[in-house]
Amino acid sequence: MATDDEALTKLSVAEAARAIAGGRLTSRRLVAACLERIDQREGTVGAWEFLDQSLALAQADQCDNSASRGPLHGVPVGIKDIIQTADMPTGCGSPIYRNHRTGVDAECVKRLRAAGAVIMGKTVTTEFAVFAPGKTTNPHNRMHTPGGSSSGSAAAVADRHVPFALGTQTAGSVIRPASFCGVVGYKPSYARIPFDGVMLSSTTLDTLGIFARTVEDAAIVASVLAGIPFKDPASIAVANPRIGMFRTPWWDKAEPEMRDTIEATAEALVQAGASVREVTIPGFEELRDAHARLMSREIAASRQYEYENHRSSVSARLQEIIENGRALRIAEVQDAIRVARRGRIQLAEAFSGIDVLLTPSAPGSAPEGLSSTGDPIFNAVWTLLGVPCITYPAGRSSKGLPLGVQVIGPVESDERLLAATRWMTRAAA
Repeated sequence: MATDDEALTKLSVAEAARAIAGGRLTSRRLVAACLERIDQREGTVGAWEFLDQSLALAQADQCDNSASRGPLHGVPVGIKDIIQTADMPTGCGSPIYRNHRTGVDAECVKRLRAAGAVIMGKTVTTEFAVFAPGKTTNPHNRMHTPGGSSSGSAAAVADRHVPFALGTQTAGSVIRPASFCGVVGYKPSYARIPFDGVMLSSTTLDTLGIFARTVEDAAIVASVLAGIPFKDPASIAVANPRIGMFRTPWWDKAEPEMRDTIEATAEALVQAGASVREVTIPGFEELRDAHARLMSREIAASRQYEYENHRSSVSARLQEIIENGRALRIAEVQDAIRVARRGRIQLAEAFSGIDVLLTPSAPGSAPEGLSSTGDPIFNAVWTLLGVPCITYPAGRSSKGLPLGVQVIGPVESDERLLAATRWMTRAAA
C-alpha cells in the first residue's frame, strides 16, 4: 500500500479500514490527507456545505485513542445536507434553514458513528433535494453538472475528498450523479435503511443511498446502515449470471454513446460467460407518469410549511412542483398507486429466469451547464417500484466524461445484486 498523502485519498473504504485496524495507518493521517485534498479542490468542485476541520480531526483522534468500534473505524464520510447531524447544521439546500441545527443525529448517522466512522461534514444538496442546483460542479469538468440532488456527495467521492458518502433518492438522486461523476452509486430496496432524521420529500419514494469507489465498499456501508451482518459480495456464488438487457421505453432518449456503452457491456459480459437476453416489460411506460404524480403530490405535502410561510425563498421550479401536486385529484393519485402496484407484479414476472437487469444509468454523460442536474428518466421508475439499483463506471464519452451502467435486482435481493454487480465489474473490465 502506498503511503504518501495523495495515495491515501485514493483508498477504498475496505482498504482504509483494514490499514487502520492493522496499525499501518491512523485515522488522523487519513482525515488530514482528505482535508488537504479538500483545501486544494473545494474552490473548483464546491462539494461541501459545512466542514469543520478541527471537529473532523478531533473525531479521528478519538478513533486513534480507542478500541475499534466497528467496520468503519476511523474512516471519513460525507453526509448529504438533508440528513440531521447533532454537531453540525442541516440546511437542506435552502436559505430558509441556513445554519439550522437540530441537535440530534439521524438514525443512519448514529449507526455510522457506532461503527467508528468520522463524520467529515455536510455535502451540498439541491434545494430540498429536488431540482434547483447548488454550487457543486462535476470534478471531471467544472462546466458540467455533477447531477443531483446528491451532488456534493457524488462529487466528494469522485474527487477523493472522502472514501464514501451518503445521499438520498426520490427520483434519480443517487444513481444519476454517481454515473455523471464516475463512482459506484447504490440505492437499496425501499425502506431497507431507516430514514428517521432525514428531511422527508416523499413517504413512498425516499430512499437512503451510498456513494463509494467499489461494490465491496457499498456492501460494507450498507450492512452497517441496515443493521445486518456483512456479506462479502465475493463470497456469494454468481458465476455466469443471467442478465436481462432492458432498453426501456425511453431507449431513444439515451445518447448514442450511452447506447453503445450498454451494448458493449452486454457483449463483454457474454464473452465472460454470462447469459444476456433482451427483456421487455408490458405497460412500463405508464410508470413514469405515475412516479411524477406521486412525487409532486407528496412534495406538495412535505413542503407545505415552506410554501405557505416562506414562498419568496422557494425556487420557481419547486413552487411549480408543489402547485402541480396540490392540483392533482385524489382519483389521479389513486390511479398512480394502482399503476405502481401493477408494475411491481409485472416486474416480478420479468425477473423469472433472470438474475438482474442491465439498463442505462442516465441518458448519457453529464450535460454541459450548471442550471440543471440532468434528467432522471432512467431512474424514477425503479425508485417507484422500490427495487435495489446500482451503477458503476463502464466507459467514457467523447468529451472524457464518465458513463455509468445501471444494474437492477428484484426487491429485497440486495446482497445478490451486489454480488452480481461485483462479478460484472470484473468481467466487463
